[in-house]
Amino acid sequence: MSRVVHFEIPASNPERAADFYRKAFGWKIEKWPGPTDYWLVNTGAEGTPGINGGLMKNTEVKTTTNTIGVDSVDAAVKTVQSAGGKLVMPKTPIPTVGYFAYLEDTEGNLFGVMQADKNAK
Repeated sequence: MSRVVHFEIPASNPERAADFYRKAFGWKIEKWPGPTDYWLVNTGAEGTPGINGGLMKNTEVKTTTNTIGVDSVDAAVKTVQSAGGKLVMPKTPIPTVGYFAYLEDTEGNLFGVMQADKNAK
């Protein structure tokens, strides 16, 4: 069974949004050192219930999005499409992390799938 492993919050001003979530919930938010404008969100201590996520500039994605961990992005895309879902953004590498894609369910809800692969370039 695949589980939600990450969330993303889009923001027109990520720095302002990061400041809000730090103040409102005590989250630790730091700019990712990778090649894209992205902030990593840590919502609590390791080993406690919950997931961590990210903040990003709201370009294409305009709503909070959950990401589901999968063994294979390619297989997950095929399965989602055969269940009636749509591919929104194709498989994309995340440097040093793995791969992800955005899809929609049959109700038009956006979600991501992510395959961890430390060898991703």
